[in-house]
Amino acid sequence: MPGTAPRPGGRSGAPWLYLAPALVVLGGLLVYPIYQLGLISFLEYTQAQVSGGEPTTFQGFGNYAELFGDGEFWRVLLATVVFAAACVVSTLAVGCALAVLLTRVRAVPRLALMLAALGAWATPAVTGSTVWLLLFDPDFGPVNRMLGLGDHSWTYGRYSAFLLVLLEVVWCSFPFVMVTVYAGIRAVPAEVLEAAALDGASQWRIWRSVLAPMLRPILVVVTIQSVIWDFKVFTQIYVMTNGGGIAGQNLVLNVYAYQKAFASSQYSLGSAIGVVMLLILLAVTLVYLRLLRRQGEEL
Repeated sequence: MPGTAPRPGGRSGAPWLYLAPALVVLGGLLVYPIYQLGLISFLEYTQAQVSGGEPTTFQGFGNYAELFGDGEFWRVLLATVVFAAACVVSTLAVGCALAVLLTRVRAVPRLALMLAALGAWATPAVTGSTVWLLLFDPDFGPVNRMLGLGDHSWTYGRYSAFLLVLLEVVWCSFPFVMVTVYAGIRAVPAEVLEAAALDGASQWRIWRSVLAPMLRPILVVVTIQSVIWDFKVFTQIYVMTNGGGIAGQNLVLNVYAYQKAFASSQYSLGSAIGVVMLLILLAVTLVYLRLLRRQGEEL
């Protein structure tokens, strides 16, 4: 009848019509490239096939078998996991500590800290990596002079190079954690924190027993975001270690895939590495969604 309101729960295609433009864009930007990535990983696709000199043949899981049988792949995978974990832990520690600091300083220092952090966040990865290389340059860098290290080269050793890249990654990543956690702390009722302080709780105890449980949904979000970003680091490693370090000692999966696909023209192996990375990050995302469901969040 005219004027009758639609029944709740009634089937309607209107929501899908509103979502259709976004779904089309996402399909073009995500679904098709992922399909091509997976397809190439099952083919014999080298420079000969790209130039049309030889026909493309279906390899099945042959590329994956070759990849998983390569000891270098497992070494790079382990290095990637350890490096990403160190970056995530360091970023969360610095970001959360500075978020708490923002709640305890006056307006002017708070504004200065936030502007400096946003400057680091907005700096392109190539520019930031180049600046950090100049700061730690063995001949002209000020860091070695202040520390009295002489002409020590940070990028020569495997662990010192990873440490240098870790510092740059944390520098450009902590602002997201800081601002997000700071906003969450501001949403916590002041009475709760005052009650904890009156009960004699230390600052660490207040964070561990009061703030951290209340900020758990926010901490889950920033943790998963940091895992995804740090697991697929490419620019910082490539620029600061000149493509993966001496004899590939600082390779991570993203740089390793780039070397296989473009430096060695083994596009199928590079695509297989990309698929493995996609599956790992998908597993992390599924864990994230499951944690949100357990916490009663609306997905």
